[in-house]
Amino acid sequence: MFEVERREGVVVVTMNRAPANAISEEFLAGFNRVLDGIEREGLPRALHIRSALRFFSAGADLKEIGGRFGAEEGVRDMLRHVAAFHHLYDRIERLPLVTIAEINGPALGGGLELALSCDLRIAAQEARIGLPEAGIGLIPGAGGTQRLTRLCGPGVAARIILANDMVDGATAERLGIVQWVVPGAELPARARALADQVAGLAGPALAACKACIRASTDRAPDGYAMEHDATRRLMTTEEARKRVSAFLESRRK
Repeated sequence: MFEVERREGVVVVTMNRAPANAISEEFLAGFNRVLDGIEREGLPRALHIRSALRFFSAGADLKEIGGRFGAEEGVRDMLRHVAAFHHLYDRIERLPLVTIAEINGPALGGGLELALSCDLRIAAQEARIGLPEAGIGLIPGAGGTQRLTRLCGPGVAARIILANDMVDGATAERLGIVQWVVPGAELPARARALADQVAGLAGPALAACKACIRASTDRAPDGYAMEHDATRRLMTTEEARKRVSAFLESRRK
């Protein structure tokens, strides 16, 4: 599910859960174990997150989510799942090193939220980027409403979330969602060069700079609590259940 490569000053984590890096409970636990190992072996200056598949990540595993509707136990289970997303993405966001997301293909829902928890994002022109949860009766509940708004402002967040607008890499750069966009064929080399560029800087200075940048935009936890509460409410609605079921059924055809 994850391949880990170390080179001078850089750790590369390559996600490989076919077919689309759907984020399951097992995926979240596995990513945390990867971070545990990185911390044990000594933090690099750059953590480079990429995909071995055509997708960066399609987001949350809807097959897991689909079975959680209706019953109170299912709602509680979903809230634990959302909390696990928050824990991992907050952990990535707070690492005292520079995190880089190499977005080679679709980064949707929780997949985009993973990229948003990174400091730097470099995308292929052909990438597809969006937060489509409202289309299935849910919200971008893994920090998407907060991180995207903090990064790009409420206008861009409304376009991506409320209008369910999926954009390509070039548009994502123009909107400020990613910092660089390159042709897909050039992406692996350009992302590697970016990680090496960061690795050539002073580690303690990078950690201090990151902490200062974060302090300028640090948020109160209220928005994240609202995501949690909204997920709890929406998981009990018939419309969300029907929309998720319809989406899963369409994928089987």
